[in-house]
Amino acid sequence: MDKLFIENVTRRQLLAPGERVLTAVSGGADSVALLVLLQRNAQSLGIEVAAAHLDHGMRPESGEDAEFVRRLCAELDIPLCVGKRDVPKLSRLAKEGLEASARRARREFLMETAATRGCVKVALGHHRGDQAETLLHRLLRGSGSSGLSAMQPWSPPFIRPLLPFAREQLQEFLAEHGWPFIEDASNRDPRFTRNRIRHQLLPLLENFNPRIEEHLCRLSERLSEEEAFWREREDEALKVVSLDQSDGLSLSRGLLLELHPALLPRVLRRALAQVRGDLQGIASSHLRAVRALVESERPQGGLDLPGAWVGRRYERLWLRRECPQGMENAPLEIPGPGKYVLADGGELQVTVEGGPGKTTALIEEFDGFTIDFPLQWRSFCSGDRFHPEGAPGGKKLKSFFIDQKIEKEKRRSLWLLAKDEILWVVGVRRCQDYRPEAACGRVLRFVYRPGNAHENGL
Repeated sequence: MDKLFIENVTRRQLLAPGERVLTAVSGGADSVALLVLLQRNAQSLGIEVAAAHLDHGMRPESGEDAEFVRRLCAELDIPLCVGKRDVPKLSRLAKEGLEASARRARREFLMETAATRGCVKVALGHHRGDQAETLLHRLLRGSGSSGLSAMQPWSPPFIRPLLPFAREQLQEFLAEHGWPFIEDASNRDPRFTRNRIRHQLLPLLENFNPRIEEHLCRLSERLSEEEAFWREREDEALKVVSLDQSDGLSLSRGLLLELHPALLPRVLRRALAQVRGDLQGIASSHLRAVRALVESERPQGGLDLPGAWVGRRYERLWLRRECPQGMENAPLEIPGPGKYVLADGGELQVTVEGGPGKTTALIEEFDGFTIDFPLQWRSFCSGDRFHPEGAPGGKKLKSFFIDQKIEKEKRRSLWLLAKDEILWVVGVRRCQDYRPEAACGRVLRFVYRPGNAHENGL
């Protein structure tokens, strides 16, 4: 067993000489076997071994489990860190299942302990049976091939040195060397999906194929190899469809739709992972919703996902950690010529000229004899109407925004120059009337210099 263990660790490069590894130890056969194998071969591998045990607070006898692990580590001369979390309470607060809360609490505890103990890797006792159960569990939840590749031997900072070994092999190893372990009664609790898979579904499948566990693990390995190939394609495609990464991630809808149907959901998944940092809590149903948003005929829409927001704005798909908030500009009354400091940090310069000059998207002029002060410099209000220059008539300003494909978040941040009507949607379009003639002797000239708050708008 020692030889096979070292061969697997070495072949997969799970540990390197000089590394300190934290071993998660529940007290069950798999984690005890892992701890013993690591300690027995620590000198050959050139590593240091530490241990961690988390009391989930789910069973009255959980304190006895912690005491068993303490005695075991003392006998093996391995430093141990014991923690406790009230998983039932965490489950109620998070409104999630006990399994999910326990998994999250365990992961956080191990990450924190590894950091404080100077451990670069965390060893988990998952074996071949766990791999088969994980694949079936994800299959039942509707996972795609990425999920069915199941657990990886090395997913930083976690390593799984026992994945090639069957549960029976580990128990035989412990029996041969006289190492005790404990049986967690919760491992037979039918309330937990994984237990029903282990004790009901897998035995049923073994009636059809006695080697089903082995075959499921081989399938997972093949899918894992294919995932390595797909990841390269995903990275290449994501670079092609990316438009902007300054504030979250912005993708071209048109280029996304050009991707092969098998590649599109993978690129969306990779984009989410880039924005969130991981994919914890992201299910296949979330990815289907994002894909539907991309393919929808509706030009705009949004999705609140676990740890992320995805928004469709015409031909652009935005991914951010949080939903952006449209900025409301504080209104300003313009009583006459002068310089005005604006709420967005920008500046408005108003002058009265003797004749018309050059205009741009941010410089506009009006006939000073038909339009006079005071004027309003404000944001969009519900019910605003606007007659754009060149249009046959007026319309609701909201309809104009839709025609111009101006995104929802940007509408509230646009400045408007108004009197009794909208004169100028700043940076977009002026109104039909009040353009000064060449012979006009009084021209109101407005020069807008944007502030930083507008330079990175959606």
